[in-house]
Amino acid sequence: MDLSQHYQALIEGIGEDITREGLQKTPERAAKAFQTLTRGYHQSLDDILNGAIFESDNRDMVIVRNVEFYSLCEHHLLPFFGTVQIGYIPNGKVIGLSKVARIIDCFARRLQIQENLTVQIANALEKYTNAVGVAVVIDAKHLCMIMRGVERAQSVMTTSCMTGVFRDVSVTRNEFLNLTQQRAI
Repeated sequence: MDLSQHYQALIEGIGEDITREGLQKTPERAAKAFQTLTRGYHQSLDDILNGAIFESDNRDMVIVRNVEFYSLCEHHLLPFFGTVQIGYIPNGKVIGLSKVARIIDCFARRLQIQENLTVQIANALEKYTNAVGVAVVIDAKHLCMIMRGVERAQSVMTTSCMTGVFRDVSVTRNEFLNLTQQRAI
């Protein structure tokens, strides 16, 4: 059974008429959308990075702020979305800027929980850049909490992962946290 047939069964399972005009192509559209939303399973970080790790003498903090992401909660298959703040201190290598967003997407486009997503991003950056330390903070809204269950529309979940000097040196961690506060560009 292909994915669209599963969507057809879901639609029929809630009592809808799959032959109704508005639903006739919905199983195919939903299957295609779900494949897009979970494309991270078919991506490899080696292919994504494609050699975009560059030698650098820079030893100062690099920060990428407000990178949007979209993911699906592995518990309810409902979206969660938000922004990622990333910082790292290079150790002879820097990563191409667009590759940071691609790393985030690779992990976010899987059935996921925010706690694991945060750690996966940090570990990937640390592995590929050999950074002295990596900091990742994610703020997200979860539709599983907004649309069902406790139905709290203003709730935001924040997770962080700090490695190396961001974990061990409070001055470095605080510099990152201060620099990633919302500021106008």
